[in-house]
Amino acid sequence: MLGGLVLAGVGVFWWQGRAAIEQGAPPPQPAGPSADPMKLPLADPGSQKGPAPPEMSELSKEEQRFFRYDRNRDRLITRDEMLSTRTDGFRALDKDGNNLLTFEEWAVTTVDRFGAADKDGDGRLTPREFATTAPKPAAKKPACKC
Repeated sequence: MLGGLVLAGVGVFWWQGRAAIEQGAPPPQPAGPSADPMKLPLADPGSQKGPAPPEMSELSKEEQRFFRYDRNRDRLITRDEMLSTRTDGFRALDKDGNNLLTFEEWAVTTVDRFGAADKDGDGRLTPREFATTAPKPAAKKPACKC
């Protein structure tokens, strides 16, 4: 009984200490202006010449998949490299651009999809309306590599 009270007391003090530490933390840095993804950089290469285009390699499908993630080609995939393919999707959901995804930002896609499917606007989906929300089937690849 006494041990339980001691543990509870220690827990309360630890919890209060963590709250004080978090309260004293500096606020996050504001995000800088995002660059226009459609704007191309300008540069004067002068007399420099770039490398030759890469040759087609004989990589297996698994090696090709691996190198899609291994950005620096060190034959190791870091956590950041693995997550890099998901950043565009995250940025599309992060409407205010603060690198925090609120429930409302996450839910807006579903709400928009529901609204587009609810053709009669009654707030309910019939089986026919619901069928329009199904993901599009993946495009079939050609059978041969001609």
